[in-house]
Amino acid sequence: MDRRQKKSREAIFTAFSGLLGEKSYNKITVQEIIDKANVGRTTFYAHFETKDALLRELCEELFGHIVASARDRTHTHGLYSNASAPNSVFCHLLQHLRENDKNIASLLSCENSEIFLRYFKNSLNELVESEFAAHADGGRREVPRDFLINHMSGSFVEMVQWWVAHGMEQTPEELDRYFRAVIEPVM
Repeated sequence: MDRRQKKSREAIFTAFSGLLGEKSYNKITVQEIIDKANVGRTTFYAHFETKDALLRELCEELFGHIVASARDRTHTHGLYSNASAPNSVFCHLLQHLRENDKNIASLLSCENSEIFLRYFKNSLNELVESEFAAHADGGRREVPRDFLINHMSGSFVEMVQWWVAHGMEQTPEELDRYFRAVIEPVM
């Protein structure tokens, strides 16, 4: 993709994100997106087949970036200039959310939050599987692995939603402790 195409794509993402913060997803039209992005209809459709495809790609990019950043603990965005990165991948993920990387916290609390929470949970499944399910207690074989992964991802998303709703007052380290205190007995 050349620079011009990347710039158009980013303008569409930015316009769409802004509109999502203002109104319901179902009330946003492609025309509003292209007007706000200052691109033509042909340009929009060259990048995205539909508004749903735009939503899917926006979520994949946002959550993919956040989850990949959490996995790569050397990718700190300057978060740990005075200290080392946390050992917990979930604490690292919470740090990125606290930094409101790519305006993700506002998307998780806007009118359209259920859409983003679903995508966020799906993005977390792979991370949860690699971090926790591999350490599952052999005595818990009566609980299917995919059930545990779903449960832990859902619990993490609910915790983030609670955190955002309460003004993100707790530190990522506190939330990480809370989360691990709740899920480690399950493992």
